[in-house]
Amino acid sequence: MLRGIRGATTTEENTRSSLLAATRELLEALVSGNQFSSEDVAAAIFTTTPDLNAEFPAVAARQMGWKDVPLLCGHEMAVPHSLQKCVRVLLLINTDRSPQEIVHVYLKAASNLRSEQLE
Repeated sequence: MLRGIRGATTTEENTRSSLLAATRELLEALVSGNQFSSEDVAAAIFTTTPDLNAEFPAVAARQMGWKDVPLLCGHEMAVPHSLQKCVRVLLLINTDRSPQEIVHVYLKAASNLRSEQLE
């Protein structure tokens, strides 16, 4: 079964090292929470807010060994008053978990995104 797993985090600054560290932390939390390996990942779609452009977040996944996973990066819409310096990911994972068992991860200032989306 193919399932989507969402995650987001923020970074303090628009630097390569900060962006990659935040993305790695997010991906590690998603792996830990959902117990999958890179072989289970069908694809990963990363977005950043327009104020983040120092590096592609997908580079962090490659550095973690996700060599055969199709990865795509893009920018989020520039919605006024939205969260800044935010990295988001949608992972498409082959898993036996039900939708209720999937753990979506929202770190740092992005922790408010999930509750805002439910309103």
